[in-house]
Amino acid sequence: MKHVYLDNAATTAIRKEVIERMTIVLQENYGNASSTHSFGRSSKALLEQCRKNIASYFNVSASEIVFTSGGTEADNLALRSAVRDLGYTEIITSKIEHHAVLHTAEQLQKEYNVKLTYVNVDQCGQVDYAHLEQLLKSSDKAIVSLMHINNEIGNILDIKKVADLCKSNNALFHTDTVQSIGHYKIDLQAIPIDFLAASAHKFHGPKGVGFCFIRKESGLKPLIFGGEQERGYRAGTESIHNIVGLDEALKIAYSNLEDDKKYVSGLKTYFIAQLKNEIPEASFNGRCEDNTNSTYTLVNVCLPIAAEKTAMLQFQLDLKGIACSKGSACQSGSSQQSHVLTEILSENKLKQPSVRFSFSIYNTKDELDYVISVLKAFVNS
Repeated sequence: MKHVYLDNAATTAIRKEVIERMTIVLQENYGNASSTHSFGRSSKALLEQCRKNIASYFNVSASEIVFTSGGTEADNLALRSAVRDLGYTEIITSKIEHHAVLHTAEQLQKEYNVKLTYVNVDQCGQVDYAHLEQLLKSSDKAIVSLMHINNEIGNILDIKKVADLCKSNNALFHTDTVQSIGHYKIDLQAIPIDFLAASAHKFHGPKGVGFCFIRKESGLKPLIFGGEQERGYRAGTESIHNIVGLDEALKIAYSNLEDDKKYVSGLKTYFIAQLKNEIPEASFNGRCEDNTNSTYTLVNVCLPIAAEKTAMLQFQLDLKGIACSKGSACQSGSSQQSHVLTEILSENKLKQPSVRFSFSIYNTKDELDYVISVLKAFVNS
């Protein structure tokens, strides 16, 4: 039986080069970066070099990069501090955001009685920019939180447009870029984003590490208290080997970006063409069929399967060695329908199964042919 991993939007295989560099650090740079002896200084130097390297990819200063345990913590840090410490009284977001943002916003509404407002999205999941502008003009002190690339349907947000709208209306802009960092370049001098979240395991780095970009002089306060690590933003001994792994994975991702993008885009285009040819009644959710307006790394397809067979699809794919997702991996084990698809699809479409297939440089066309054959056999059975 073949084993095909097409769930790269959930997490990616760690690169061999990343493992090798992390292993050396685990063996040689085990000092606490807060210690003043030579072992500590060695770790501290490594930590700050990684910070400088990462900052350089986004055209920002090293002091604006704060290491976290991943995207969820970074989202919480920005949103919670904006409300708790900076006095922002409204959160403007959409109903198709990642739960790291949605659930945080809902909790802040309960704790601080902030106004929680949702910008309209169309049936393809596209944010209504005119409605966003209207909301901003009628708001006194808002923070906008909209993700760059939707993790389920792959839509790309025009973050420059949103950032400019926020700036012209005296609002803060936070964006979850977990699905885009390592796959797209973002110049944070050209785009006035205030806070940005990223996670290493989405671009072939280790799990449990990410970073939050915090625009200098923002006034943000820590989420976790204790020591003075991360310039006071994030207490706790830094995980040097994970941070080095993040740095190495990002370096390789951006060094090979054009070649990797061309290869993975080719896989996505091929997969869509084969699906249309072999299962013509299949449809694509959001704007994932269009590589201009969606990420080149994933497709979300609605399959023409009767409702009574829907529950068996995921089991059948797993039985055939195919890893994919019915939605965000953060919802795995949940019997609930995807909140993203519930927001944009008709009732009839929701009765049919939708599956997210996400690609990486480690996938091949032969693997995709196998997946298509399994899907076709199941649809026709």
